[in-house]
Amino acid sequence: MRLLELQCEADARQACAAIGREVADANLRGWAAVLAESVLAEGMRQSGLPVLQGARGALVLGSIAQIWLAARSLADALEREPLREAARELMLRAANVETPAPGSAWKLPRSKLPERRTLVMGVVNATPDSFSDGGAYDPVAHGLKLAEEGADILDVGGESTRPDATPVDAVEERRRTEHVVRELSRRTQVPISIDTTKAAVAAPALDAGAEIVNDVSGLTRDPEMFRAASGAALCLMHMRGTPADMQSRARYADLHGEIEQELVEALERACAAGIPEQCIAVDPGLGFAKTAAQNRTLLRRLRELTQLGRPLVVGASRKSFIGASTGKPAPDRLFGSVAAAVIGASNGAAVLRVHDVAATREALAVADSIRTSGV
Repeated sequence: MRLLELQCEADARQACAAIGREVADANLRGWAAVLAESVLAEGMRQSGLPVLQGARGALVLGSIAQIWLAARSLADALEREPLREAARELMLRAANVETPAPGSAWKLPRSKLPERRTLVMGVVNATPDSFSDGGAYDPVAHGLKLAEEGADILDVGGESTRPDATPVDAVEERRRTEHVVRELSRRTQVPISIDTTKAAVAAPALDAGAEIVNDVSGLTRDPEMFRAASGAALCLMHMRGTPADMQSRARYADLHGEIEQELVEALERACAAGIPEQCIAVDPGLGFAKTAAQNRTLLRRLRELTQLGRPLVVGASRKSFIGASTGKPAPDRLFGSVAAAVIGASNGAAVLRVHDVAATREALAVADSIRTSGV
């Protein structure tokens, strides 16, 4: 079960493929629920919503409000508990899309994140080889500057995750990051995130004052990370493979469906390890095992991922798909990055991970005021 947003012919064809419909209807627009339970689909039809049947399921068409209302009626009327539970899940997914989880729903161990606006996570690279600014600044001084510019979170990383980046061992990564986390934690009131896939880096960073573990592997790389991140907040990102081979894995039959399912699996791993769901945010991983075209599609239909009910962290800043559109090298992608940030916020992102905090904060002030006008 999931919700799809159909904005164009390609989306409509993908939706028909998801239910195994032999003859695709390319004219479908709006929202649709993909359902495997025939009884639930028939109940939605009896509620007045159009239903298309396929070999693997049904597509229920309507607005988010219509889908929610029909699911509520079924949750009240159905007698079998599994079907009632499925209807309640559809209600919850529709409610999550209607009102995406804000950044303030991300529970940190000590800090409380600001409410009523899109949050900005400032990138602090303690690396010599990051794709846009490796070795270009002192990371402590840069972190302090980003805090002054209005960053809500500072994300400190000591290993480049650009394609084909040289791996760094935990000793070197810890050497690069631990003192940066400690100084920023001591000298600012901004929550600190440690961007790492290694428990041996995360644990000392948390001891030094970090509150968030930003794991680009989605807790797949290091089995000790569950223990190391206990008591911290988590950002789970979608990724396939490693920086050395991830771009060869950018093959999807159903881009949003596969990414959503793999994020669900990451959430389940974290919750099974005892990490409370309210402490977790998710990141679709723009640029990680995605082509430029896939990144653009993810941003365009980002709101689908809000049905997971967790705050969305989105990092589009300076990435190559922006350069593919603008022709600019990474350090000169400010305007394109701000545009991507505003689109992300408009489509449900709760936290934007960016290099250019001041410019993004100013753009989001306008975007948020328009998005919430009259609310």
